[in-house]
Amino acid sequence: MHWNLDWKPRRVFYGWWVVVACFFISLYTGGVVFYGFTAFFEPLADKFSWSYAQISFAASLRGMEAGLLAPLVGILVDRWGPRRLLFGGTIVSSLGLILLSRTNSLAMFYGAFLLLAVGMSICSSTVLMTAVAHWFRRKIGIATGVMVSGYGFSGLLVPVIVKLIDTYEWQKALTILTIGMLVLCLPLSLLVRHKPEQYGCQPDGEAEGTLTSSNNSVQATIAEVNIGTRQALKSRTFWHIALSLLCQAIVVSAVVTHIMPYLTSIQVARTESSLIASAVPLISISGRLGLGWLGDRFDKRRVIAGAFAMMFGGLLCFGFASSTTVWLLTPFLILFGIGYGGNNTLRASVIREFFGRGNFGAIHGFVLGIIALGSIVGPPLAGWVFDKWGTYQPIWLVFAGLAVVAMLTAITIPPVASTAQPINKP
Repeated sequence: MHWNLDWKPRRVFYGWWVVVACFFISLYTGGVVFYGFTAFFEPLADKFSWSYAQISFAASLRGMEAGLLAPLVGILVDRWGPRRLLFGGTIVSSLGLILLSRTNSLAMFYGAFLLLAVGMSICSSTVLMTAVAHWFRRKIGIATGVMVSGYGFSGLLVPVIVKLIDTYEWQKALTILTIGMLVLCLPLSLLVRHKPEQYGCQPDGEAEGTLTSSNNSVQATIAEVNIGTRQALKSRTFWHIALSLLCQAIVVSAVVTHIMPYLTSIQVARTESSLIASAVPLISISGRLGLGWLGDRFDKRRVIAGAFAMMFGGLLCFGFASSTTVWLLTPFLILFGIGYGGNNTLRASVIREFFGRGNFGAIHGFVLGIIALGSIVGPPLAGWVFDKWGTYQPIWLVFAGLAVVAMLTAITIPPVASTAQPINKP
């Protein structure tokens, strides 16, 4: 037997460490601020006697602030890189959570959410996706899928948050969650780096000038699409992408915000409803990874449209669920979770493919700004329907129709060639 004493372990491409850091940041921030908000709904209503529409308006404020800041954050991450923004955003988000734990009036509640929205705008979504997009080209779908799966795993925090609220009440629970954010997210933000070229690398860890296909590797000059921000904003491609995702944001923000009160309204126990609420993002992981993988191999427009079709079926099941047809929640979880999870991955992939990475942060920021309008509209609209009619069913069926609109908008996204000619990066 001969031992190869010169063997050295293969070095892991640093882009994957960026993915891992962004994964855990998205896991914690998504679980605490986005998915976990539904757990505070009923305790707040019981404590202050606020209506569901008043409470869910806080989610709209969060979406509005995020929407206004998203284009600016996108421009800043292209110029400064993600590390500074992630670090600063964690600090601001933590201050927002502390203020939220001291809430004693509706005005203070909204103010805390505005501060929280500023922090989350700086340290999530656009910044995390831009960080990953700069390190990958061929594997952008699976890399982004792994990263955004953090948001899927954040569903695991919902039962934990419910337990914290039941044990310590909601104010102390928020303080504990703030400490967790500082301990976890601050160190992870320091691991994230900007562009591989600054560290002597190329996207995907390839040697400069190497273009790898699924069958072989060839040496070629890489001509990468590099569309300017203004040029992108004037294109039909941009608006088809943005409008389809706007429809999704209206639906997802409403479902995630109201899922626990809705389940309570159809006689599902709070403990069980928290598990169902956590199952939505967890099941979305299969969509984030699976549809991300498919998007690397097939026409992304068709994959996105297929995801919207799944959301349509899931929303129909959700709308017709009742105390006697609870089994409909199972196909809802599968179809809705996979569908919206896949589109969260494909959002970055389709922007990267059609517009390149030179202005990815800015373009993604403008898309996110438009998407945020959906987060403003969805939660209070669903809350208003329940306050007026005492049932959520009409709004879930309307949202199912909106998923069809999104599907048609996505499948008709014009190809990049009809928008702008790709140019070589200098």
